[in-house]
Amino acid sequence: MSESKAIDWDLARTIAAKVNRNEPEIVGDERAKMNADFEEFTALAEDLVAKETGLKSLDGSARGRVADRADWVDANLASFQRLLKPMLAKMEEEMTGPFSAVGPKVAGAELGMLLGWMSTRVLGQYDLLVIEDENPEDQDIVYYVGSNVAALEKRFAFPERDFRLWLALHEVTHRAQFTGVPWMREHFLGLVTTTMEEADPDPQRFIDGLRRALEVKKAGGDPLDDGGLTAVFASEKQRETLDHIGGLMSLLEGHGDTTMDRAGVGYVHDAARFGRILRQRRQNKSTFVSLIQRLAGLEAKMKQYAQGENFIEAVEDHGGRELIDRVWEGPTMLPLLAEIKDPQLWIDRAAPADKVA
Repeated sequence: MSESKAIDWDLARTIAAKVNRNEPEIVGDERAKMNADFEEFTALAEDLVAKETGLKSLDGSARGRVADRADWVDANLASFQRLLKPMLAKMEEEMTGPFSAVGPKVAGAELGMLLGWMSTRVLGQYDLLVIEDENPEDQDIVYYVGSNVAALEKRFAFPERDFRLWLALHEVTHRAQFTGVPWMREHFLGLVTTTMEEADPDPQRFIDGLRRALEVKKAGGDPLDDGGLTAVFASEKQRETLDHIGGLMSLLEGHGDTTMDRAGVGYVHDAARFGRILRQRRQNKSTFVSLIQRLAGLEAKMKQYAQGENFIEAVEDHGGRELIDRVWEGPTMLPLLAEIKDPQLWIDRAAPADKVA
């Protein structure tokens, strides 16, 4: 894949490595045990998620991979390059004068800082984006960032096997959503592509947005509180698409959290404590699902998890599993963000007339 000239990717990688350089190493027997655990639990989680949700991947068995922070950065840089191709091509067309030399380095440096910070926080991630012919062994992977997982286990004295299975359940649920629902990946990527194609190509706007997000972070705030990097790309024309994306992300994250708890019953014995601590961690330190979700305006904030869970609970209270499963019927059945916030709106259009309360 040819790299865009709008961002200095090598510099981003270098800066990210400097930010996360204090990573505790996972080596030897500890690394081997973690690899074996996640290989076992990714496979078990796939069976448990299918049993709980009825969703089973159409793309074969899930593959788990224990990654270092640098591995995670590289994987996300590759996904980021693919995802933002339309917008970066526009940016290149607008790059003239002094900015054409300085802009890519500024963008690379600030992107690297964000990547490095995020790599110290993320525990697991399903890489769902564009599946291409090149490097197939690096596509469709469930990643677990080993040093971050180990650090959290030690800090809170989590039982390793229980916690690792619990993590696997969440990430494998996301894979089941995108590869077990035949239309989901294409629909999601179509929404993202539309957002990118409609983006304002002004390079300076992109740089300024990255800088503002970093300034908010340095001041102790949450870069996403006021829309975060979504504001870098969003225009009036994009708002409708972003509404669809926001509803979808809330649904998927809420469904992921709900499933990881339910599917683990009888297998994970401390799930309530895991959930309580990780939810506090999201609330206190703004952990984010992935680089791609942040930069494309798809970030799953803590409130999206909660709203998604509340939506599922309200729908199931009304019509049980049969009603909530209607969200997988097709794109028109996905809830909009307004319906996530007020589930009765979705129930009114999705439930059979004789069952509407």
